[in-house]
Amino acid sequence: MSSSSRKPLVLGAGVAVAALLLGLASYTATGPEPSTGSAAAADVSAEPGAGTYPELEKLARREARDPLAVGRADAPVVMVEYADFKCGFCGKFARDTEPALVKKYVDEGTLRIEWRNFPIFGKDSEAAARAAWAAGQQGRFWQFHAAAYAEGSKEKGFAKDRLVSLARDAGVKDLDRFGRDLDGEGARQAVKKDQDEAYGLGATSTPSFLVNGRPIAGAQPMETFTEAIEAAKKAAGNGAGNGAGSAAGKSAEK
Repeated sequence: MSSSSRKPLVLGAGVAVAALLLGLASYTATGPEPSTGSAAAADVSAEPGAGTYPELEKLARREARDPLAVGRADAPVVMVEYADFKCGFCGKFARDTEPALVKKYVDEGTLRIEWRNFPIFGKDSEAAARAAWAAGQQGRFWQFHAAAYAEGSKEKGFAKDRLVSLARDAGVKDLDRFGRDLDGEGARQAVKKDQDEAYGLGATSTPSFLVNGRPIAGAQPMETFTEAIEAAKKAAGNGAGNGAGSAAGKSAEK
């Protein structure tokens, strides 16, 4: 295997630990959610007090123009999110928790969220991931993300015409370009890069997260993310979260 395609596997012992922690998320974290909407994933996820690993913290890309990221590139805390558009718990996180994290931490400049496409549910997942990337090429990734994760959206499937419809809902202007980008090699390579990164660090279920190198598995309650972000903010030192440059520093608008 090439060193470039498997780079996360050689980051160090911390990766093995993260693989164990992230692997604690069982099928309940990625399978069809119960009709009651219970947070079963929380029962099998990493403990809130799990450690942080410098090797994993390096996976934050901090690319200022990354269309699949929101928040300042120099934010003291980076949460890397590995998710699938067909994952019910990913949708629950996107609707119930992520907007609150954006309002509380991204808008003030403390947190940056970097999305990684991690399709694990087959062809529809792959297609939705490529479509999200394609929407991002026109600055509409987060709008596509919201449309794809809307209540009842995944049940309609992600066939080509459906993806075009979602792109239209997301405000993608050039739908012809969107179609070309969706089927292009750039989208395939970008999705594969994210997917290889996730598998390389041991993630086997979605959603999986790294908060400044601290692994969290499953659609945890808000308190789990708050605790992890506050701890990372404290460890990063003073000066974060004072609101300075919060709006201007965003690489994308949610």
